[in-house]
Amino acid sequence: MTNELTFRISTTPFDEDYSPSADSRATTNFANLARGEDRQQNLRNVLTMIDRRCNDLARWDNPNGDRYTVELEIVSVDAALTADGEQRHFPLLEVLDVHIRDSHTGVRHHGIVGNNFSSYVRDFDFSVRLPAATADAGAFTVPDDFGALHGALFQAFLDSDAYRERFEAPPVICISVSTSKTYRRTDNTHPVLGVEYLQSEYSLTDEYFARMGLRVRYFMPAGSAAPLAFYFRGDLANDYTNLQLVGTISTMESFQKIYRPEIYNANAAAGSVYRPSLEHGDFSRTQVDYDRVERAQLAITQGTYAAEHFLTPYGDVLARWAGLEPALAL
Repeated sequence: MTNELTFRISTTPFDEDYSPSADSRATTNFANLARGEDRQQNLRNVLTMIDRRCNDLARWDNPNGDRYTVELEIVSVDAALTADGEQRHFPLLEVLDVHIRDSHTGVRHHGIVGNNFSSYVRDFDFSVRLPAATADAGAFTVPDDFGALHGALFQAFLDSDAYRERFEAPPVICISVSTSKTYRRTDNTHPVLGVEYLQSEYSLTDEYFARMGLRVRYFMPAGSAAPLAFYFRGDLANDYTNLQLVGTISTMESFQKIYRPEIYNANAAAGSVYRPSLEHGDFSRTQVDYDRVERAQLAITQGTYAAEHFLTPYGDVLARWAGLEPALAL
């Protein structure tokens, strides 16, 4: 038995010909879009949305609004754990990596990795462990070590040779703001990220990402309907170029318009004091099919899979590796 944990990265182009493999995470949002009879049209539509938003944000030296094309890759990460003299592999997480191709110069710029973050262990934490703890307590209950193992795994991946050899900068994970919190607009404005919002307290998701070593800031880019939550290491506003930030925003905002149109494709933009809601009816639907109910159901399925094949058989090994005391409670 050893404390060694290593990581392996594989990539798959995300384009109109993308089809999820048998090994793809079913709860990955981009895999959800790539199933069914209309899968190819779905993919064309979302890629068109991303390119248009990219050129809308990157307006400098772009008079016709067609200079840039966003190219995406799915990054799949496996964890390899040595236990009882044998090496065991487990699919850990998937994210999108972004490149931006400049048609004027022919240069393919590397953007920022991190969009559409999806994780088996996070599915277990939120869709299996948290409901079980709440049911046992008879009221909403968050275990004291909630997210600790996931955070240790994620940070170990970022610090691994596999990550450093493949990516030059830390990831930025961009997701929807919380529907349980209120956001207030500030006077701080970034040329690409847009106007900054603050909230009075962190959400459970914010605290979970903090376990992953990531801070959070909330910005609403020009032309957006609502702020986005940006999770990052370092300095979000200064560690990346404007074009890199454009690539992240255009990609994730387009996906959020599909996932949460009530918020991100609303017909009225967020005001100075903003409380997101999925109950608002004043929004427009995109021309992309997405099944939110199926996504929630699959999260339970894959969280259970993580427990059965990774967390239960290797829980003690993982807890010792992560320095968690007592051993991971499932």
